[in-house]
Amino acid sequence: MNKKLVAALSGGAALVLALTGCGGGDDDKKVNDWAKSVCDEVQPQLKKIQGANTAIQGAADEQDSKKLQQTDSKAFQEISESYGALAKAVNKAGPPPVDSGDKTQKQAVKELNATSGSYAKLKSAIDKLDTSDKSKFAQGLAGVADELDKLSKSGDQALQKLQEGKVGSAMAKQPGCQKPKTAGGGATTQS
Repeated sequence: MNKKLVAALSGGAALVLALTGCGGGDDDKKVNDWAKSVCDEVQPQLKKIQGANTAIQGAADEQDSKKLQQTDSKAFQEISESYGALAKAVNKAGPPPVDSGDKTQKQAVKELNATSGSYAKLKSAIDKLDTSDKSKFAQGLAGVADELDKLSKSGDQALQKLQEGKVGSAMAKQPGCQKPKTAGGGATTQS
């Protein structure tokens, strides 16, 4: 019943990993300091998002509609809160010390807040599903999965922009912006 939701989550791994940086090496102290201030806040949120995704994946074969609804609702709430916290972290760090840093920061914060809002809407949609009728619940769940799929494919351009050039190189070096290790894997991909 929850398999389509799990598949959509798998597709959304890129959005979560957009903040995990990749390779590079620049020693500009201001940029490194900025990256550290953001990345120190990122790691706990990435772990929460990853844990919520794992909970949804773990419930993929759950036959009890009510339990499935509760698991998904709680997971979407945690993901929403995590993206909100990521937006606050990027906002609090201020603009990265690079050309167009102010615009880049504002776009990233706007996008993170929008993602947070989208997951809050998914939580609300899950909460409204009728669990007493398995057929209707499955149809509703499919609709939520479709929305999740759209969300996972929607633009994370601002986050990618945030990680370009010096800023991306500096973020990649910070332990807080590296993908959390998982015990037993999951649907995430290596960056």
